[in-house]
Amino acid sequence: MNRTDRLYALVEELRRSGRRTSAALAATFEVSQRTIKRDVLALQESGVPVWAEPGPGGGYVLDAEASLPPVNFTARQAIAVAAALASVRGAPFATDGAAALAKVLDVLSPAARRRAEEIATRVWVNDESGPANGAAARAIEEAIAQHVVVALDYVSASGERTRRRVEPMIIANTYGSWYLIAWCQERAGVRWFRWDRVASARLTTEPAAERDLSLIGEFPPTARSVLS
Repeated sequence: MNRTDRLYALVEELRRSGRRTSAALAATFEVSQRTIKRDVLALQESGVPVWAEPGPGGGYVLDAEASLPPVNFTARQAIAVAAALASVRGAPFATDGAAALAKVLDVLSPAARRRAEEIATRVWVNDESGPANGAAARAIEEAIAQHVVVALDYVSASGERTRRRVEPMIIANTYGSWYLIAWCQERAGVRWFRWDRVASARLTTEPAAERDLSLIGEFPPTARSVLS
């Protein structure tokens, strides 16, 4: 392993383990402790937040908050992200998803980006449904993130327009559509609001109550979190 690769691997080892002695690091990388100390000094001089903690249980420590693994995507991984986002154009956090996709493309190497663009010409979606009201979607997304009440102007399937103050519980994709499932203060119960029928939404500063998700009912066995 050359020194450049070792320096990178040293940072990753500290990031994963949290704390390692010079002896342990020397054994891992099959070099002397003196070499490890020189490597740590080189990292410190380059601005990497690593330091030595003395005493029993001590060792080299890396500031975890200042250390994130590098983001390296392949062309196929980029297309997987693009396909997932394109297939749910009107989904919650779609604006953030588009920004995330732009970041994915930005970190691709020139060759990988060309390959991704080539593959993309052969992956299509036919999405005839329009996206949800952008301003309303952002307000609901913020209400979910901040755990506060949101005021909705909602249009039912029959065209009836109502105004509700609701406490967001979950956003779910089921029955072919996205829904905000929330506790409706006016109806004093759980109600389902189809994402694309929210005409407008206004964020409030009223904290949303912590409500048991079992109030929604039994989830189908196929239901899962988007990170599952």
